[in-house]
Amino acid sequence: MPVEKTRNKLIDVARTLFAKKGIEETTMNDIALASGKGRRTLYTYFKSKEEVYGAVVEDELDMMSQQMADVAAQDMDHEDKLVAMIYAHLNAIKTVVQRNGNMRAEFFRDIWKVSLIRKRFDRKEKILLTQIISDGVKCGRFDVEEIGLMVDIIRYAVKGLEVPYIYGRLADGMPKGMSRAVVQRIIHRALSK
Repeated sequence: MPVEKTRNKLIDVARTLFAKKGIEETTMNDIALASGKGRRTLYTYFKSKEEVYGAVVEDELDMMSQQMADVAAQDMDHEDKLVAMIYAHLNAIKTVVQRNGNMRAEFFRDIWKVSLIRKRFDRKEKILLTQIISDGVKCGRFDVEEIGLMVDIIRYAVKGLEVPYIYGRLADGMPKGMSRAVVQRIIHRALSK
């Protein structure tokens, strides 16, 4: 099995075990047995369970980055694209957390560790948002003088919405889809001429 394929299999097996049993209850031996690989093979790729966990989180964030890049590549109005990016981010993180079952508690408990791993995802997201806003400014759709500041404001606002969105508390009591209209209005007022 090629090196990358073996590593990916170990990550997928670990993801499943972490989701089912939790990170604390999963051992390196469990991962080796479930993957059909020996402990020596597992330790060739990862020095510790924490390193495996980091690889699982990194893999999830790479999938999220790809989803956002797919949205950014679409041919649509800049304002609509920005709103679509915000919801791609929120939906992707919600999917990751829901898919990973028991890992969810550890994910939120050790958010500092996750935020360290998340830096690469944040950089990619910043690049995509900067491009969308810059393109909107160039074509006259947006009126933004400090693009970097606007990108930071949007990113931190979206990060602040993650937990309420995951737990279904964002726009609690509002008709389904209403929050998107509010976000659209906020983006329009903040960026448009």
